[in-house]
Amino acid sequence: MSQSGSQAAAFFRDIRGSGVVWFVRDDEGIPASLSADSTRSLPYWSTSARAQRAAKIWGRGLRVESMRLDTWRDRELPDIARDGYLIGVNWSGPRLVGWSFTPSEVLNRLAADG
Repeated sequence: MSQSGSQAAAFFRDIRGSGVVWFVRDDEGIPASLSADSTRSLPYWSTSARAQRAAKIWGRGLRVESMRLDTWRDRELPDIARDGYLIGVNWSGPRLVGWSFTPSEVLNRLAADG
């Protein structure tokens, strides 16, 4: 399994276990990364430590916050889908790279694994 694949697997396993997702934000909101194919991803992490590393790498005054998994799943993911964003999961490394999924794919994985 690739590094990104193992990070994605850890994301779904960890959030099911803890019931929490983590993200970074500033006063403007969550940073959306633009990929080479012009899609935007909102990144989320499965632990506070992972999100803290991302905030440190990105800098720019980002702070770490958490959200209950059920709130994220039921309220946030539908809004993210309507806005046309992807969900980046457990991005890591010095350039914060990893896999992104559509909100539907995230919901399917949560349903299949839960």
